[in-house]
Amino acid sequence: MKAMRYHSYGDSDVLVYEDADQPAAGAGQVVLRVAGTSFNPLDAAIRTGLMQEVFAVAFPHVPNYDVAGVITEVGEGVTGWSTGDAVVAFLPPAEPGAAAEYVAAPAELLASAPRAVELADAAALPSTGLTAMQALFEHAELKTGQSILVNGAGGAVGGYAVQLAHQAGATVTATASARSIDRLRSYGADHIVDHAATPLPQAVAGQRFDVVLNLVRTTPEETAQLVDLVADGGTLLSATGPVPDDARVRAAWVFVRSDAAQLAELVTRVDAGELKIDVAERRPLTDLPAVHEEAASGRLAGKTVLTP
Repeated sequence: MKAMRYHSYGDSDVLVYEDADQPAAGAGQVVLRVAGTSFNPLDAAIRTGLMQEVFAVAFPHVPNYDVAGVITEVGEGVTGWSTGDAVVAFLPPAEPGAAAEYVAAPAELLASAPRAVELADAAALPSTGLTAMQALFEHAELKTGQSILVNGAGGAVGGYAVQLAHQAGATVTATASARSIDRLRSYGADHIVDHAATPLPQAVAGQRFDVVLNLVRTTPEETAQLVDLVADGGTLLSATGPVPDDARVRAAWVFVRSDAAQLAELVTRVDAGELKIDVAERRPLTDLPAVHEEAASGRLAGKTVLTP
């Protein structure tokens, strides 16, 4: 098969499109014919070697942990899945990934793919949708009637967070650039701050929120400003880095985990028309080095799906 791999840590030019052995299904695994995979910033961080203490990979490594595809082989001990089933999964980030024509996946991580969208586009759901769900309902325990600020709502996690928070009955304030405002309004955001036009502290002066979810990289000073926006007893969550201790609020750095049951719930919402999957670009897998480069320079248009 063809796969995008790298043989050492480094810049985006270490990614090469080459022949690789097609995986076989081990015990508890299935093999998927990949319909689509999506780029995540963590993919690039792993490639550089910055994350090797957490995600040490074996070379040559096939990146990309979000996948949508069709089962072509079922391994020993797997029940409930058959060849021909269309599925999605959030794969272990340090294991051989989905930037290939085929990938082996633990069966316990699979959920049936949504039927309401193209199969390849469903690869934009797993890890980002799960990040939003776990942040809101496990860490923040968001409830009807509460207020939430989603800082960086224009990205994939932010888009899902706005939709899920709105459906939970929360009042949602979202920060984003001008290009995302209409989309976030359609998702149910009650208030939108164009961060390029007005600094956040000034835009929400005098307000405090039950939950602040930070999805952008912030300096220690900017993070401290976010703490000031949390109501007493409220929750500050960050998916991008550590948060300061403050006796007045609960604070946590959010790390997502793969959860097939939660992913299945997200799929159900997609098929019911309650959750929209936004894909900014669909590109061939051979574009992956360019996607990494564009992400590093801030030029990536948004959530990008790659197809073998």
